Amino acid sequence: MPPNLTGYYRFVSQENMDNYLRALDINVVLRKLVCLLKPDKEIIHTGDHMIIRTITSLRDYVMDFDLGVQFEEDLGPVDGRKCQTTVSWEGDQLVCEQLGEKRNRGWRHWLEGDKLHLRMTAEDEICVQVFEKVK
Repeated sequence: MPPNLTGYYRFVSQENMDNYLRALDINVVLRKLVCLLKPDKEIIHTGDHMIIRTITSLRDYVMDFDLGVQFEEDLGPVDGRKCQTTVSWEGDQLVCEQLGEKRNRGWRHWLEGDKLHLRMTAEDEICVQVFEKVK
């Protein structure tokens, strides 16, 4: 049975965010701003339904979805694109595939102790963020 990711997580660290954003064609000014942000994550996980909120001082981003069901995701707040998104479990990892203009786009979340890891991919770039559960 997959883990329940419900909780509130504070930002700890990130690696390679600028190159990841460059792969998404984000302009240099916005890339620099995003690299300064320290987002929190709030996850509500109830059965096959999940809500993942990414909370920053700039703006929040909310994903509200059913596991295993493809939906159109509006990534306008991120990079102005829409994609066909499916989120499902691969073992103990929550995996998101985002089909659209960018090759190899998606992410995966997993827990190691009280740390939530997020690995985001776009094209050939990988960005890793780590969060610590606070409640």
